[in-house]
Amino acid sequence: MTDLNNVPENDKLAVTASTVRITDMPLDERPREKLLQRGAKALTNAELLAIFLRTGIQGKSALDLARDLLDQFGNLRSLLGADIKQFCQGKGLGNAKYVQLKACVEMSRRYLSECLERGNALTSPDDTRNYLMSELSGRDYEVFACLFLDNKHRVIKFEEIFFGTIDSANVYPREVIKRALAHNAAALILAHNHPSGVAEPSQADISITERLKDALNLIDMRILDHFVIGDGYCVSMAERGLL
Repeated sequence: MTDLNNVPENDKLAVTASTVRITDMPLDERPREKLLQRGAKALTNAELLAIFLRTGIQGKSALDLARDLLDQFGNLRSLLGADIKQFCQGKGLGNAKYVQLKACVEMSRRYLSECLERGNALTSPDDTRNYLMSELSGRDYEVFACLFLDNKHRVIKFEEIFFGTIDSANVYPREVIKRALAHNAAALILAHNHPSGVAEPSQADISITERLKDALNLIDMRILDHFVIGDGYCVSMAERGLL
């Protein structure tokens, strides 16, 4: 243990930080042990990131480094969405960590996709939310997509149909009907993201949902829900009574 009495005042904080290791923390506060005892949902973003990082750098534990990185990038979304040049500018990060992180993100996306594979009825709203968030969150532009379902609410196809700007995308009911007929769908779940990160449905969102609902009713196709995707969460328009 370093004697802080012999350290200049300006350096005391750095020395103190270097002596606070994760192994010095109470057992139930260490990220790995906390995950094993309480599950991954109990961890903060910094704690999850610390487990991924595994080790810190000189003067900082993995948890300290994780907090610094989240401060540097602003949030988890920006960190996970960074390209390799941006990512490697972070302290303690390099090509190997970038590859590992992208592999983890892609495995998560594929896992969620497999949860919705055709042959399984769509019975879990949480699976649907998580899958749509994995596909649409973090985009810098608006994307409007459809999840096409058969008459037993099994997934036929997820398809991104319209692409827009940072705050809007033009949606044409005729094209949605065309794609639904091509897939022989019986029902649809609509989804689009808000690049601003705020998932509150706008008046334009409500209006286009009504137009699509009316158009699809003419060919006996139902809209089960319309999800608006934000940063780390999404809003169900069905749950809001907007369908």
